[in-house]
Amino acid sequence: MARKKVSKPKASKLPRKNREGSFEPMDFARSLVSNLSPAVLGREGKDLLTETGRILSGSSELDFGKDPRFKDPAWRENPMYKRIGQFYLAMCKATEQIAEQAKHDPMQYEKAKLAVDHINSLLSPTNNILTNPAAIKRGIDTGGRSLVDGMRNFLHDARNNNALPSQADGTDFVVGKNLAVTPGAVVYRNEQLEIIQYAPTTKEVFKIPVLVMTPQVNKFYFLDLSPGRSFVEYMTSQGYQVFIVSWKNPSPAQGHWNLDTYCEALLGAVDAVRQITASKTINTFGFCAGGITMSALLSSMIYKGQGHKINTVSYAVTLIDFSEPAMIGILKSDFLLDSAQKTSQGKGVLEGDKLAAVFTLLRPNDLIWNYWVNNYLMGKSPPPFDILVWNSDGTNLPASLHKDFLTFFDDNAAAKPGAFEVLGTPMDIGTIEQDAFVVGAVNDHLTPWIGCYKTTQMLGGKSEFVLSSSGHIAGLVNPPGNPKSFYLTGSEPGPDPHAWKAEATSNPGSWWEYWVVWASTRSGDKKRARKTLGSKKFPPLTDAPGKYVRE
Repeated sequence: MARKKVSKPKASKLPRKNREGSFEPMDFARSLVSNLSPAVLGREGKDLLTETGRILSGSSELDFGKDPRFKDPAWRENPMYKRIGQFYLAMCKATEQIAEQAKHDPMQYEKAKLAVDHINSLLSPTNNILTNPAAIKRGIDTGGRSLVDGMRNFLHDARNNNALPSQADGTDFVVGKNLAVTPGAVVYRNEQLEIIQYAPTTKEVFKIPVLVMTPQVNKFYFLDLSPGRSFVEYMTSQGYQVFIVSWKNPSPAQGHWNLDTYCEALLGAVDAVRQITASKTINTFGFCAGGITMSALLSSMIYKGQGHKINTVSYAVTLIDFSEPAMIGILKSDFLLDSAQKTSQGKGVLEGDKLAAVFTLLRPNDLIWNYWVNNYLMGKSPPPFDILVWNSDGTNLPASLHKDFLTFFDDNAAAKPGAFEVLGTPMDIGTIEQDAFVVGAVNDHLTPWIGCYKTTQMLGGKSEFVLSSSGHIAGLVNPPGNPKSFYLTGSEPGPDPHAWKAEATSNPGSWWEYWVVWASTRSGDKKRARKTLGSKKFPPLTDAPGKYVRE
């Protein structure tokens, strides 16, 4: 199938050659500093020197605030630690001001902020046993046992976790035992996916089912975590017929799988769900990259006159328009496009642990140094947390699909009608006229809510936008009952996201509750729930969570 050729971007003056094609913050930082004028460096150096004088004299007003790294009383009460900590804060302020010099170029600014974040996180005095009073106290209190345990944790991660600190203790969590345990069965399987149908928990169900399209870069069960924290469980409790995509974890032999491959696989799944539920149409819900795939699929279906099979579409933390500056934008470069092609010819896949490491590097303090201190300096095991256990359970990304996604990042092709072809048809999400529900997360570092909001302006039908509290994953794993959760709702989205937010209403609770109300008016009448899963044509193959999720 012919695809539109994507012209390579002009070569950047900033360094881009690095291991595995990842972004090297230190290289970028050196280049950023070398491009600064002597006046800027002189000003920041002078300010840092002045503040250092105040620190040494004990007159500095720099405060640690609520930074959890400096919660030990020694940072405020011990003169030596206080001065060390204040000098670190002064240095952070100086480097952040240097990053501001790149603000005229949004993409370079994102890279500059990340470079500074890496430098400041790396140099925190809490990362060193000699300048971490809490770690020293623990070493004394345990008679040195914490140091021995920390070394053991370090050696374990060096051998088994790409030399990155483990984020979660997975010994207490097992898929099928206390993760992904909502009752159901695999009712459809092809080479790329399994479709799981979940058992109804209400006497009646809505006639129109919902098919959840999950991202290919993660395993599906972030939507079916521990009981009480499962979106799948919640949907079935509200009377929905729920089906979910569980993607196969590809091996190098499947490196040729591209977006067409996944859309073709979903076509069979859509028809299977329609047949099993005896519904001529279905609702679809795409999460993150699953939303991109859903858009490509539906665009092709509409072009071929099959759009009637889809009743509504919902999106969660999905970017279609990549023009909005975002951390994920650092992944777009001509080098990475070339790297994807080389990976296709070589390994065939971008391995799950390498992919996870890339996203970990986007949040160095939260996902690296926080656990460095906990695991190695304090000698503790990482906490047992279902989200982080899932996050560590990576999947491979076929090199050809990787290349297609990088084309979206690099050329913003999904936002340009006809700039990309799917299943032999031009991709144009403006032809999607079904009602749409779009969710963004206010603190999302990967897919900024403003970028998610833009989807409402690209679709051809009526859209509802909801802004959830928290970040990329916590904004999705958001069960009702959390007193800290909230979501914003407003009028029909217009062209200005900031104007929409300024007039929006803040609601306590979870956006899950709002979605089920929105979907209830678009899911048909109710009917008596069937006691059996599947159908004569598509009988149950195995119990949920299925076979592919365990690979």
